[in-house]
Amino acid sequence: MSALINKNPAHLDTRHLHIIPLDAFETMGLTDHVTDLKRWRLEIVGSVDRPLRLTHDELHKMDPVVREVLMICPGVFANHGRWQGVSILDLLNLAGVSKKVTHIVVRGPEGEREKKQRFSIDDIHNAKLFLAYSVNGKPLPQKHGFPLRLVAEGYFGFDWIKYVHRIEAIIG
Repeated sequence: MSALINKNPAHLDTRHLHIIPLDAFETMGLTDHVTDLKRWRLEIVGSVDRPLRLTHDELHKMDPVVREVLMICPGVFANHGRWQGVSILDLLNLAGVSKKVTHIVVRGPEGEREKKQRFSIDDIHNAKLFLAYSVNGKPLPQKHGFPLRLVAEGYFGFDWIKYVHRIEAIIG
């Protein structure tokens, strides 16, 4: 993994990489955000017919996405894991996303430490982005973004939003 830390994940063939144990995963950025699952909801808003507010349990009842994806924090570390979660495309379709949507904005965590990142709708249709609630067969640890973390294949780790609480579908 150390040989990959200065590589661009968008240009790597990761099909033959080994999964690294979760206890070997490194992390950067916010690691101590606490989410109250009784109050927390994932919101799907913006250019949709039916804005959604889904609980963690409701997300677990949806068809899961399971993918092996490499995350690189440039110059620092590389983590390769088996991520499981929910398709953003499925969520957008459930909300009745407008055909005119060109981008999504992913936000997390809720509050003053919120970070947001904008992505092309093409990456949603190409299944490069999804929301993970577990990694390597275990619930997503708090320091890695519990209850949801964006998995963004081909993007650097700083784009993988932790503690996701909202997805906005936008036009333009």
